[in-house]
Amino acid sequence: MLDSARQVRARQFARLRRRLLLLDWLLATLVTVVWLVGAWAPGLKQLLSRYTTDEWLMVAAVGAAFFLSFELYSLPLGFYSGFVLPHRFGQSTQSLGGWVKDQLIGAALAAAFGLPLLEATYWLLRTTGQDWWLWAGLSYLGLTVLLSSLAPALLMPLFNKFVPLGPEHAELGQRLQRLAERAGTHISGVFRFDLSRRTRAANAALTGLGSTRRIILGDTLLDEFTAEEIETVMAHELGHHVHRDIPIGIVVSALITLAGLFLAARFLEWSSLALGLAGRADVAALPLLVLALAVFGVISLPLQNAYSRWREVRADQYALQLTGRPQAFANALTRLANQNLAEADPEPWVVFLLYSHPPIRQRLALVVARAPQLQPAPD
Repeated sequence: MLDSARQVRARQFARLRRRLLLLDWLLATLVTVVWLVGAWAPGLKQLLSRYTTDEWLMVAAVGAAFFLSFELYSLPLGFYSGFVLPHRFGQSTQSLGGWVKDQLIGAALAAAFGLPLLEATYWLLRTTGQDWWLWAGLSYLGLTVLLSSLAPALLMPLFNKFVPLGPEHAELGQRLQRLAERAGTHISGVFRFDLSRRTRAANAALTGLGSTRRIILGDTLLDEFTAEEIETVMAHELGHHVHRDIPIGIVVSALITLAGLFLAARFLEWSSLALGLAGRADVAALPLLVLALAVFGVISLPLQNAYSRWREVRADQYALQLTGRPQAFANALTRLANQNLAEADPEPWVVFLLYSHPPIRQRLALVVARAPQLQPAPD
């Protein structure tokens, strides 16, 4: 049963997070507008031209200055939304030192991936003419596939420790292996990770592609959920694999990115000329490019979320069919809502704009509707 007292807290928590998200968007827009109105990018480029004419160095310097300027608001805002607020609502278990470490790792990864990505974008702008957006979109697709494969082995261990399930969970591990086999899915193993170092929330996932595909279970899930509940949660994740949601999602994301890049390219052509810049490849037009992509991202977000919610409903239906355990699945969803302080029944406009998953109340209604049609699957 949903905890009514926790639902009151969940609504307060969700409302504050939405306000912080809106504030983040407004401040990001303000910083970008300041760069444009103040002609900071052209001024910085002119200043740098006294010392270098190398286009690679120019892109790196202007890009670093532009994106670091967002840290003026995002660091304190991120500290409040990512550390203070979760502690205030009893969700976070992370120490201040742990939070700082995560931010440093995140910043290092952003620099390691962001700078080459920015340099590659401007190289395409300089060398491929009006078709730069197409080549950039195809490159994004390749990078997404690569990162999806490498993330479980190389990136995720930077934030959490992953170990195979111990002897105390041997039966559960075998149960999930058999579940994956019934779903026709090869997995390299079942792993536990130390989610409790950061949060009291529970989570699990099927990560990776090909030989790197694995089931990962947060210790908060292992400690609080029954074996049958965990099985239904993982059946949902396996549903995504069976329906090929990961590769299809990558393609859909690439197509949306292509559309955004195409519109950004048209906007960049017009606006850079209107502002007297040197053209699409002028690094002084970087704020224009970022603004165009950001606006497209916000506008397309409800469409992307609607697509995601549709795929999530299909995964829920598959989990019920694969396990035949509607009560266990309902219990798992209820426990997730209570433990993760998730708002069970948000307002429709909130769901339309921001939710990538159906609200818990809708998911529970689906379980009730499908329950009479189900037969328990073998263990």
